Amino acid sequence: MKCVLCREGETSPGKVTVTLERGGTVIVIKEVPAEVCSNCGEYYLAEEITREVLRLAEAGKEKGVEVEVIRFAA
Repeated sequence: MKCVLCREGETSPGKVTVTLERGGTVIVIKEVPAEVCSNCGEYYLAEEITREVLRLAEAGKEKGVEVEVIRFAA
């Protein structure tokens, strides 16, 4: 698909690192499957991947961690 952000590049399957911050907690999730723009690097997550990323972030927040680095396991 054409990148919505830069409108120049095409996206292709790849893996990205997602960093989320909420209420003093930083969660870094590595190797998340995504569609990545060849031009600007913007990425797009599928709905089911987004749900899992948010679930992992919420679990880290509930544990009370300040910083957590997780490898995505699909």
